[in-house]
Amino acid sequence: MRNIIVPLFILLLASCQKNDSPVENNGPDEDENLFFIEILNEYSLVNQIFQDTGNITIDGIASAEGTITGKFNSTKTDPVISIEPLDLETFPKTITIDFGTGTLCEDGVTRRGIITVESTGLYSEVGSLHTVVFNNFFHDNFKVEGTQYVENFGENDDNQLVYSVVVEDGIVTVTNDIFIRFFQSTFRTWIAGSETPLNIWDDEYLIEGDQLGLSSNGVNFSTFIEEPLHLVVLPREIKSGIIDLEIGSVPNIKINYTNETFTILGKTTSFN
Repeated sequence: MRNIIVPLFILLLASCQKNDSPVENNGPDEDENLFFIEILNEYSLVNQIFQDTGNITIDGIASAEGTITGKFNSTKTDPVISIEPLDLETFPKTITIDFGTGTLCEDGVTRRGIITVESTGLYSEVGSLHTVVFNNFFHDNFKVEGTQYVENFGENDDNQLVYSVVVEDGIVTVTNDIFIRFFQSTFRTWIAGSETPLNIWDDEYLIEGDQLGLSSNGVNFSTFIEEPLHLVVLPREIKSGIIDLEIGSVPNIKINYTNETFTILGKTTSFN
């Protein structure tokens, strides 16, 4: 699986140890290696959590809409999903997705707490906006905060739905005194699975856009998706695409999922 976390750690260590530093010929020392690894780990964690939270929210929206449209017959008992008002005409609607004290989801993640969505229209309706907030919500043991906005931009030339996904004031708390800040402005093109709205696990997306954040030790990081990421929801995998990262004052860190390479300080190394 081309998950971002494991290959980054291995390759970063190899690249930093074998490359010359721009200033000194001895390359980064062990402390510098650990510095980069920690921030990349935090970026990977917060990015994955907000992507996965977006997926599970879509699942809840589809289940709630099925109860009012009669198009889908959901048999879900966990999480508990409600929609108010319970009619076809009144918008905005409030959708509550309650994971209680802990729900083990199909992706192996235990979620607890509540996700609340205010929707201005049905998820498939062009122009509909879905505002997502979190109430004491946890992804495994990580507390998630912030606001996520998902807007339906309609179909592209290939008849695939495109959604804008914005995260504002995102925070993932690792422990009481360690937290990571996250901001995102991306587009998700729904390239597979839209015909089965009650099954998010067969979904695939192309993701484009930018992400920003602040690590737990106060270092800025930013990413630009140079080539769209092809994300498969389950099993979670990035099949292709290129990410450019900048950590602090170090630019041009590149992860290429298409040819499975990683580049830092001018040296390119294979994932394998």
